[in-house]
Amino acid sequence: MSNEKLRVDKYLWAIRVFKTRSQAATACDGGKVKLNGAPVKAAKSVTVGDKYEIKTDARKWVIEVVELLPNRVQYSEAIKYYVDITPEEDKLLQRAASVFHTGKRQSKIGRPTKKERRDLDGFMQEDGEEEL
Repeated sequence: MSNEKLRVDKYLWAIRVFKTRSQAATACDGGKVKLNGAPVKAAKSVTVGDKYEIKTDARKWVIEVVELLPNRVQYSEAIKYYVDITPEEDKLLQRAASVFHTGKRQSKIGRPTKKERRDLDGFMQEDGEEEL
């Protein structure tokens, strides 16, 4: 196994920053992945000690490459191949923002369920009959 040449997009996919390799390549081409402040292409070779700034939809990452990982592995193994050096204030902002921009409602809040709707309709009809 030759670890000398490993593409940035493949590495970011392998350490689970992106769900798919094509998402990683698109982020590289879109200028969302930077090495020392300069955007990198998806085909750029990764070397140990590189520090990458990565912007994803979910959060901003600053990582340092500790070891090369050519194949995707489970999360508990993948975190051994990089060091997350994201500034603490960026991490706090991301946690707060992620609650509001998920696109999903919080559980038990919002529209009533079918059963709750029937109970409400029954309750409203009972009230109306008592007033007559």
